[in-house]
Amino acid sequence: MTEFPEIWSYLREGPLLWLTATLVAYLLGDAAYRASGQNPVVNPVLVAMLVLAGVLWATATPYATYFEGAQFVHFMLGPATVALAGPLYANLHHVRRALLPMAGALIVGSVTAVASALWIASALGVEGATLASLAPKSTTAPVAIGIAEQLGGLPTLTAALVILTGIIGAVVVTPLMNALRITDWRARGFAVGTAAHGIGTARAFQVNETAGAFAGIGMGLNALLTALIAPYVLGLFQ
Repeated sequence: MTEFPEIWSYLREGPLLWLTATLVAYLLGDAAYRASGQNPVVNPVLVAMLVLAGVLWATATPYATYFEGAQFVHFMLGPATVALAGPLYANLHHVRRALLPMAGALIVGSVTAVASALWIASALGVEGATLASLAPKSTTAPVAIGIAEQLGGLPTLTAALVILTGIIGAVVVTPLMNALRITDWRARGFAVGTAAHGIGTARAFQVNETAGAFAGIGMGLNALLTALIAPYVLGLFQ
């Protein structure tokens, strides 16, 4: 009779297993989020990440094996990012009315996101490829990984930092905006999209549709601007 370790060793090499595990982990995270009354701390992505990390650790599965199986999800990030053109088009009349404030917020937000991360890391003695990996942390994963590769960074590290940034942004955005007494949903959404990319945008859509739409706009524009300014800002710290 074939023992379980042998069966598992065979199954874990198959791509379908890890794709299924990723989807199941997210469903568990979403269920936990709903059960908590949509508490931002119980973020579905965070829960899914912890579940998957526990499974990989318990089964001694290398991350490379997992990623090879779940890379279809990674591939779909590209089309999902392009689809953000939809909210931009639907809210084009709102964008035109607030074009100058949005442009100013975008520039300040993008520069601050890149420069603050590099400044803090540089002050702590981080340099080289690790430092370059920090620059695009506030952009959506497909763009961030591409920027990191062009800057000589570590794409895997960048991906982890992008997820961490998004989760932190999704958790703190609502209480922070409430504490600052910012009530304009356009401003709230645009800010979280610029600072916390896709995960923050998903959280914005859960709170308010207008905030979600502007978060998608901020996320898309920030990705474009970060790709342009990151090399120059990084050069100041190298």
